[in-house]
Amino acid sequence: MWSLQDAKNRFSAVVEAALAGRPQEVTRRGRPAVVVLAAEEYRRLVAEAAGRRESFADHLLALPASGTEDAPRLTARPRDVAF
Repeated sequence: MWSLQDAKNRFSAVVEAALAGRPQEVTRRGRPAVVVLAAEEYRRLVAEAAGRRESFADHLLALPASGTEDAPRLTARPRDVAF
């Protein structure tokens, strides 16, 4: 784990370690801030996450059908409005 100042001063070492397959954590004011990792690993993680994500259409189709007990409807009636 690197402090931000150390990571700035030794950025080449941070990048080399990340390219060697060891993601590098950087802290800011003592708290975890970022992780530096190889671009190839980043692309792999993004592709893996995208592969698990369902489409919006699939999400909508998975919603309970109208009129089932799984989807309770409001019983309140709209108020009368005079114009």
